[in-house]
This record gives sequence, structure tokens and C-alpha cells, in this order.
Amino acid sequence: MSPPVFLAGSDALERASVVLDGPEGRHAAAVRRLRPGERVDLTDGEGLLAECVVTEAGRASLTLDVLARHRQPPPSPRIVVVQALPKGDRGELAVETMTEAGVDEIVPWSAARCVTQWRPERREKALGRWRGTAREAGKQARRSRLPQVAGLASTGDVAGRVAAASLALVLHEEADLRLSTVEPPADGEIVVVVGPEGGITGEELERFAAAGGRPARLGPTVLRTSTAGVAAAAVLMAATGRW
Repeated sequence: MSPPVFLAGSDALERASVVLDGPEGRHAAAVRRLRPGERVDLTDGEGLLAECVVTEAGRASLTLDVLARHRQPPPSPRIVVVQALPKGDRGELAVETMTEAGVDEIVPWSAARCVTQWRPERREKALGRWRGTAREAGKQARRSRLPQVAGLASTGDVAGRVAAASLALVLHEEADLRLSTVEPPADGEIVVVVGPEGGITGEELERFAAAGGRPARLGPTVLRTSTAGVAAAAVLMAATGRW
């Protein structure tokens, strides 16, 4: 079994010995009950990973010696999923599974037909849940480079991301183009737009098409908005050679 992963600052990971304290240290020492001699990986979430061994275990902290360091370069092409806001806790489910699959950035989108809307007074709290989910899922998946979770995007914001992408795909059940037949670019950014439960409106489709987005379908079945993103990411990960 691979070693557990915890987050630490970049500066700390450059030292020969690291003290892991705070919430990460408490979780490692009190919840995981890691003890001297056990292997642990520490990452800054930006590509730097340190292979460590525990030398001391306190009640809420660990002291670790660094055995080796690795720097993971930014992935290419970069995969971004624009996720329309799902109902209930399905947003966190979508973030969790896409993080595990290796998506590089998740953009929450307030689409016209979203049942859920992040009201201004609750927006930061909701965004915090998504970011917290991405952080924990990234550690669970042993990622050294955690995904970004962008701020809430409007349809205009999404159209801008579509226009700037090397390839932009809008998932739609009636599209003629199958995602599995798309030839991905070797570098740059691939943007995948996932609509809400009620579907993407005609106006939204037209706006994304004008920006260069291509409608594409996954297969013969209709997926929930919370699972379509991870399914699309899996297809693209294989097609780009990242898997």
C-alpha cells in the first residue's frame, strides 16, 4: 500500500527534517496514529513531493526526515471541467471523483437551469466546501499537484474560457460527435463543459459554439451532471496518454 499523503509548505519540504503540525499534523498523529519508522509522503500541492519517514510522533504533530524529493511538471494538455452546480451534495461528489481522476481545474458554473444557486451570502462557504473536497480527495488519490477550484463562473466567463482553450467540448446528449473520436491537442488546455440537470439552454449552446465550443456526447446513456465530468475526464485522460 502506498504511503499516506499530507500537505506541507514548499519551504518546509526543502529541509532535511520537517515538523508536520496544525490540522495536518493532528490528523496524522491523532487520527492516523502514525508512529516512528512509518513512511509518509508530504506535498505542497503544487508538484513538489517529499518521501519521508517518521522519526518522532507527538500528540498533535510528527517529525519526519526527508528521504527523497520529486517535482512533477505541470501536466500537458491541461484538463479543465466546467461543472454546472448540481443539487444537494452532488457538487462535492463531482469534485471528489474528478479530482481522483486527475482533472487539473474545476470551474463551478451558474447555468441558467441550475436548480441550485449560490447566493452571495453563501457563495464563499459553498466554494470552500468544493475546495476542501478537492484537497482531501487529492490527498486520498496521492496527488502531488492538487486541482484548482476556480471562483463561481457566469455563462460569459465560461464562454471566455471556451474561446481561450486549445480544445473546448460541450457535453450534450443530442450531439453527433462522440467524445471517444475526438483527437485531443498535444498541449494547451482542454475545456469540457458539463450542463445542469435541466440541460444546457439553446442560448448557452449558441454562445459556446460561437466561442469555439464543439458539442459532444459520451455514449448512448444520459449521465447525471455529477458523474458526466469524471466520465469525460476518463476518456480524455486515456486519449491524451495521461493514463
